Amino acid sequence: MAQTTKNNVAELNTDVSKQMAVLREDIANLSATVAEYGKAQGAIMKSAATQKADQAVETGAAAAEALKVKANKTYTDAEDAVRANPGTAIGIAAGVGFLVGMMSARR
Repeated sequence: MAQTTKNNVAELNTDVSKQMAVLREDIANLSATVAEYGKAQGAIMKSAATQKADQAVETGAAAAEALKVKANKTYTDAEDAVRANPGTAIGIAAGVGFLVGMMSARR
């Protein structure tokens, strides 16, 4: 009977060792899977961020171009108004200069 108990304990130790080895392998596989998933998600996030940045650059360039066109039109309109009414333009410039001079002299 003592011999039977020793054999049972030895078999249990062997069985537990085998189960621990399987468990270690499963944990290693799970760790590898999680690492791969993390890398894939990182690549997806990087791609999305790059795409958003490209869209922002395109939108900014379009807005800058529209602003440039509007500024050029406003400048041309102002230039045309000055050429059409030079006396009025000189009067306005003198008035603005006078006001700026008065405001800066009141310190």
